[in-house]
Amino acid sequence: MKKQITEEQLQNLRKTVSEQLSPKRAYHTLCVEQMVARLSELFCPEKTMTLRAAALLHDITKEKSTKEQEALCKELGIVPTLENHFSPKTYHAITAASLIEREYPDFADEKILSAVRWHTTGHAGMTLAEKLLYLADYIDESREYENCVALRKEFFDANPESMNMEEREKLLCRVLIHSYRLTMEDLLSEGRLIAKDTVEAYNELLIEQATHR
Repeated sequence: MKKQITEEQLQNLRKTVSEQLSPKRAYHTLCVEQMVARLSELFCPEKTMTLRAAALLHDITKEKSTKEQEALCKELGIVPTLENHFSPKTYHAITAASLIEREYPDFADEKILSAVRWHTTGHAGMTLAEKLLYLADYIDESREYENCVALRKEFFDANPESMNMEEREKLLCRVLIHSYRLTMEDLLSEGRLIAKDTVEAYNELLIEQATHR
């Protein structure tokens, strides 16, 4: 069993990661860490430190070009799919998760790796940790896009702090469904590919919502 991540480890990781990113990306990363901490305190306080680490690591390869991503895939033994090729923004989640194992072995915890791996597209059967990092990345305070602001408002205006856990889980499901719908609408309007994993995540949550009403 891995030891609990410490505040000192997070502080060192924050410094290391921030130095490798542009100021804008570093700021976003820190905001995601703050947001995922806020969300995890509502749903799973025992996972807060793990999720903060995942947030700090989720975009470590985001600023690499498509050519660099493809080279990194080859270096790390990752076999890209046609979906990755036609939707290159999906590369960074895959390469980041693999790079953690090599460059940040102290944080190569399965919960961290899977949360980073799926923070962009989502997938069917998402764990709670995966859902929270996905949502934190969408609604962190650095996001000023209309959809992100609206979704952040939808979640927190519902006053989740006053809810019991069942109510919070239903709110999370509802907001995630809305986030996937907004993402797919944007991709459709731009004539871009929608990852199969995103469609499957959306459909599964719709069924979950209908089943638990």
